[in-house]
Amino acid sequence: MTDNQAQDTSSNHLVEQGRLKIRWAELHQGLLQRLRKQFSETKPFAGLTIGMCLHVEPKTAVLCTVLQAGGATVVITGSPGTTKDDVAAALRQDGVVVYGQQEDDSVRHQENIRRVLSHDPHLLLDNGADLMAAYLAHPGQGRVIASTEETTTGANRLRDELRDALIVPTIVINDSPLKLIMENEHGVGPTIVEGFMRETNLLVQSRRFVVFGYGSVGRGIARTLRKLGVHVTVVEPDPIRALEAVLDGMVVTSLDEALKIGEVFFTATGRPGVIAGESIDHLPDGAILANAGHFSWEIDIAELRRRATSIEHFRAWVELITLEDGRRITLLAQGEMLNLAGGGGNPIETMDLGLALQAQSLAYLAVHYKKLPVGPQPVPGEINATIARWMVENLSRRSSVSFTV
Repeated sequence: MTDNQAQDTSSNHLVEQGRLKIRWAELHQGLLQRLRKQFSETKPFAGLTIGMCLHVEPKTAVLCTVLQAGGATVVITGSPGTTKDDVAAALRQDGVVVYGQQEDDSVRHQENIRRVLSHDPHLLLDNGADLMAAYLAHPGQGRVIASTEETTTGANRLRDELRDALIVPTIVINDSPLKLIMENEHGVGPTIVEGFMRETNLLVQSRRFVVFGYGSVGRGIARTLRKLGVHVTVVEPDPIRALEAVLDGMVVTSLDEALKIGEVFFTATGRPGVIAGESIDHLPDGAILANAGHFSWEIDIAELRRRATSIEHFRAWVELITLEDGRRITLLAQGEMLNLAGGGGNPIETMDLGLALQAQSLAYLAVHYKKLPVGPQPVPGEINATIARWMVENLSRRSSVSFTV
């Protein structure tokens, strides 16, 4: 076999592997299949290009093909560390333009963002507001009419640093109560804990966990840990969320106190610099750090590495950093989202709901964008109601209990 033949065989194997993963997701994404049929008939995206920044993995791949069925040209890149190369290869075979690979760092990610925008998209499907931030840096060069935003982190950026620059309506998917309940709490929370157990192979019941943030993601992590019999401490400055944590059986305390008693630290705030500066000084020897937020910026990784006298890589996503004072800190998944960097991410059904919200919101924007106000806004009520009904129907078919909605 020649080198070229070997490369072709390897490439074909990668595509086939990706197709099988996509097919498995497709079989369990009833909402997206319902939308595929609807969009194939109505063609809401005929003549439109959709630029996407969303994790390139099997469930997202199904969304891409559903948008294609609706007439869209789809261009996508993922986030650092979360792109599944076999899925990307399969999508390319199906006519989706995909930029990026799993090994991409933040610099390469920004390059991929620019390449997506070079296709001059009409609609943006964003994750962390990376596409929107890059677009707003040169707004006169594009034709974007509207966008959606997936995450808490992205919503924060839209409402803070990008607020005065926004020029198009943006539906924030993360504002939907459906996404908060099903995807964030029942999807991200359990899979972050599963990711910790998979990557470290450590017993969770023997360690004291600290969760920073008690929004829907932090709540999901903390509740999952509690069900496993784990001692959980929560750091949450919002008094209402803090009260909820206490009522859920968590210990709520200050950052300083949490650093004294914790062993494993999960960040889930969507904000930068959660573990940084003096917090690093007070991390205990043997601390394990992991992030559930969209960006790795919740942990000051650069500062950790700057202080390191040695860094040992035990597994692909496990590195032991020995600091100048001798303390040993373990960092998981390079500070990227633990459930996606090393694993399969959220359960298929939870993502089916979130991605169906995305698809319906994009179709709504394609029709109504001229009538909508500029800036971030919630998912329309009728879309929430429709997707909720569909999901109840899907889940009810798998249960012996009958529901009427």
